Amino acid sequence: MTKMSKKKAAILEAATILFANKGFTDTSMHELSTMTGAAEGTIFYHFKNKEHLLLTILEATRERILDEFDAHMENRELGTGIEMMEEVVAFYLLLAGRMEYQFLLLHRHFLYQFAESRPEFRENLEAIYNCLVILFEQAIERGLEDGSIGGVSPRKSALIIFTMVDGLVRFKNFNLYDAGALFNELIESVRKMLKPN
Repeated sequence: MTKMSKKKAAILEAATILFANKGFTDTSMHELSTMTGAAEGTIFYHFKNKEHLLLTILEATRERILDEFDAHMENRELGTGIEMMEEVVAFYLLLAGRMEYQFLLLHRHFLYQFAESRPEFRENLEAIYNCLVILFEQAIERGLEDGSIGGVSPRKSALIIFTMVDGLVRFKNFNLYDAGALFNELIESVRKMLKPN
């Protein structure tokens, strides 16, 4: 992640929590100012407006996901593609816990309403989801090469598995179900889906 001032980072973190919990419209700059101790003028010095702040959060989220994955995979010996897939699933659930508010924000409807009319929001959301889905896709491609995964479409299968895992994250974020309690069943379903014939 690029270097930023502590004050700017604190504003981003607080805004992420507020947007994730209260939504975009119901979060006021005054409330953000109170939460961070930064004057509203300071907030506007760093961010043109509330929408620019939200866009910056999306950009920072994508960067952090990539940084976290690189750090997680560093010095790990991955055997087969199916083993890599299990590692990616475990990483995604771990990441969703570490980045709870960013993932909660990604599950908020207002982001997708912005994306319908604002290309910069759509591009950022697509970039975030693409970088996540590609992790699953790379594991499938590896498995197709080494024979641990059967003849499946890498992109389509990656999208289906991503959707399953992200669904568990949504359950957890909205306090509907403990995602960790279904981890073994999830891995078993993924193995069956990708099993060579």
